[in-house]
Amino acid sequence: LPTVRPPSPAPSSSASSLTPLERPLRSIAAQGIATLLDAEKEASQIVAKAREYRNQRLKDARGEASKEIEQLRAKKEADFKEFENQHSGDSSSSQDEVNKATQEALAKIEASFEENREKVVKDLLERVVQVNPALHRNLEARS
Repeated sequence: LPTVRPPSPAPSSSASSLTPLERPLRSIAAQGIATLLDAEKEASQIVAKAREYRNQRLKDARGEASKEIEQLRAKKEADFKEFENQHSGDSSSSQDEVNKATQEALAKIEASFEENREKVVKDLLERVVQVNPALHRNLEARS
């Protein structure tokens, strides 16, 4: 069996000082590091693609949500206009009823006025012409 030397305390910078067993280990370690670096690079690309995909999906979702909001807003506005049109006719018919009731009340008042006009004028003239001199109740009689 070949004897394995213990690792030296300070690594040497030259590759020629390596033993024949250490050289393949260094080569394998370098290949492993290169493989790990490639894997890390590939993983970062996958993560970047995933982020890009997520961002695109978020943009698409926002666009769809805004379209749905606009559709809902348009539907609600149309419903409101329809409701308003249905009930605005009710207010005009209600207004017509109020106007009719007002005209009837005014007609009654005018008829009552015409009916009682002569009597009221006669009573007013009678009160104005009739003079009943009397002392005021607060005035004391002086002796």
